[in-house]
Amino acid sequence: PLNSRGASQLPPTDRTPRPSVGNRVTVVLGAQWGDEGKGKVVDLLAQDADMVCRCQGGNNAGHTVVVGSVEYNFHLLPSGIISPKVTAFIGNGVVIHLPGLFEEAEKNQRKGNSLKGWEERLIISDRAHIGNVGALLSLRCVRVCPLSPPSAVFDFHQAVDGVQEQQRQEQAGRNLGTTKKGIGPVYSAKAARSGLRICDLLADFTQFSERYKVLAKQYKAMYPTLEIDIEGELGKLKDYVQRIKPMVRDGVHYMYEALHGPPKKILVEGANAALLDIDFGTYPFVTSSNCTVGGVCTGLGMPPQNVGEVYGVVKAYTTRVGIGAFPSEQSNEIGELLQTRGKEVGVTTGRKRRCGWLDLVLIKYAHMINGFTALALTKLDILDVFPEIRVGVAYKVDNKPIPHFPANQEVLQRVEVQYETLPGWNSDTSAVRSFEELPENAQKYVHFIEEHLDVPVKWIGVGKSRESMIQLF
Repeated sequence: PLNSRGASQLPPTDRTPRPSVGNRVTVVLGAQWGDEGKGKVVDLLAQDADMVCRCQGGNNAGHTVVVGSVEYNFHLLPSGIISPKVTAFIGNGVVIHLPGLFEEAEKNQRKGNSLKGWEERLIISDRAHIGNVGALLSLRCVRVCPLSPPSAVFDFHQAVDGVQEQQRQEQAGRNLGTTKKGIGPVYSAKAARSGLRICDLLADFTQFSERYKVLAKQYKAMYPTLEIDIEGELGKLKDYVQRIKPMVRDGVHYMYEALHGPPKKILVEGANAALLDIDFGTYPFVTSSNCTVGGVCTGLGMPPQNVGEVYGVVKAYTTRVGIGAFPSEQSNEIGELLQTRGKEVGVTTGRKRRCGWLDLVLIKYAHMINGFTALALTKLDILDVFPEIRVGVAYKVDNKPIPHFPANQEVLQRVEVQYETLPGWNSDTSAVRSFEELPENAQKYVHFIEEHLDVPVKWIGVGKSRESMIQLF
């Protein structure tokens, strides 16, 4: 029976109990502009995991993992796949460049045995969009892209990405500084409902071909300089059908079974970072997906009640690739020293990273959105040589304190960072393996961060290898 408001009048004991929450996922997210060392943290946690998931982004991500003396580079595959008992899952929120996926796996496989049997351990959601559809085209763009050779071979969406960047430069005097991996155009097609998904490729290939041709014509109409070998590209895509078919599952059903089946340790590897999030990042200098915690639910097809620990990965200083506001940037010898010592070059783009002091206003903003339960503080050893270390703790605009992180780029460009100066430790920490062994001033630096953010630091990184991650609790 129902009352006048339509609510049940049955006593609580007569109601059907809610199903149990099931397994909870552990989430690893970047708290700055990416390149914080998420791959290393995921690799560490994957040693004890059953499943590692990617929920957003594409091959614009770049995660480096060092095992022994071997360095593995991942862009699309979840980096946890190098643990032999781990099943890797690429969710519906990821855009998949099929040639890049296999190329990446094969390149890493040649480096060692860690990826043995990867094809049997990789599951792909059927709802994931296919990135860079049409792997070959000629870009005859002497006018639009004067630096490109007359018949350069590019990927479909990658070529569009490049043309768009060139047009932004010509029309507005600046571009966005994208990775030119075609991620924006794929997500644009997804939002415009003209994208193509893995399930489309594996269903009726004739219908897939027709939709592909429509999409190609749309791009050709927008960018007349593109010359697309439609039949050639469809032939290549058809060749991938049998190869990926065994890996593809209904992603929602697969994830539900993983969450509500036997106890399982499930890890989610975020790509990019909070300040690159399409909604919360330094727009428009952002990526095209949600790299904050909400993207975990929408990118995997799972409810928020299954989100467990959320670990934020924070570099001990700040870096950024490409353009956009960067309040704590040091365009001086300090920035150069951070860049040199930290070997700050993008894994995906090869571009030098801009460097600056740690900005806790920015980290606090990322924490407001993500609700970090603990932090991993990486690359502390890079600060070993600094006699004093500055930390951004507040912002002023027009000489007035502001309590928030500005949404507008022009306002953010005018921000004056308020710093606190802490003493350095002037000693090598790279061989340290416990918190107690760290120099006193290094310990104080960690405590300062914890107290300011009110979030505990669980790991401290002092080098590239697994062994150089110090666990505090």
